[in-house]
Amino acid sequence: MKKALASIVLGLASAAAFAWPTKTVTIVVPFPPEGSTDMIARIISAQLGAKIGGTVVVDNKGGATGTIGTAQVARSAPDGYTLLVSSLGPFVIAPHLMKVQYDALKDLDPITVAVQAPNVLVVPAASRLKSLAEVLAYLKANPGKMSFASSGAGSSDHLTAELFWQQTGTSGLHVPYKGGGPVMTDLLGNQVDSSFMNINTAMPQIKAGKLRALVITGDKRSPLLPDVPTLQESGVKGADVYSWQAVAGPHGLPADVKARLHKAIVEILSEPATKAKLLDLGFEMVLNSPAEFAKYQADEYSRWKKLITERKITAD
Repeated sequence: MKKALASIVLGLASAAAFAWPTKTVTIVVPFPPEGSTDMIARIISAQLGAKIGGTVVVDNKGGATGTIGTAQVARSAPDGYTLLVSSLGPFVIAPHLMKVQYDALKDLDPITVAVQAPNVLVVPAASRLKSLAEVLAYLKANPGKMSFASSGAGSSDHLTAELFWQQTGTSGLHVPYKGGGPVMTDLLGNQVDSSFMNINTAMPQIKAGKLRALVITGDKRSPLLPDVPTLQESGVKGADVYSWQAVAGPHGLPADVKARLHKAIVEILSEPATKAKLLDLGFEMVLNSPAEFAKYQADEYSRWKKLITERKITAD
């Protein structure tokens, strides 16, 4: 009797999982519309419904550097109907800078890191600094004088600068702004000396000849900037940095639902036209497995915690 009952329960559970989705799947983006994370989420959502046989919508829940929307997903039922598409901040940086309402390593179920993009050290076109070697020489001769703008204290571009100073034994002047727009405005106006900008943001002004790219933070050169060396090539070790966008759900997603989501997302972002578009914008495909994502997140979490602690970095 017990075996028969167990078989019935197992059969009902399998049938319920097989029926997924029976209602709308919501992708939460913990930032306002039109940013890089929102763009990745909308590319996925546009085709995900057809892949899984359901309706998919994007819900922008911005606030507190992405942690409000992330906490909402972490608290949601792990049934496959609420997903998160976020940048690295809420996953591996914000928990070390502020009190968040979730455990980034325990409350989220990793599906895949979708894409990544390196940062690029840029200076205004009028700058007399024309290479990383010249930047390092200036920093060593003038400690704390060269300004490095960022989109905010504790942001990826700020942490990249801090890591760069740490690994080169130099110091610059951090100038935090409230977002990337004002950073670009003041760079173009020669009000600040430099910034470790995300390549997606910087490329239009680099192409226009208004910003000069000196070095990129990836482990290999970007096809968009084939003549720009990496930090490693330039002799700076341990300072590779990527910004990345990833997909996750609440902890405890059903294995079959998670597998279907992973397969669908990989197929969507591997579609030739989509892949070409993203590559042209500076994104590199990652599309790793849930297990690989979990390990990567843990490594990144530890890395940024160590830097934030050692450099005594605080949020705005």
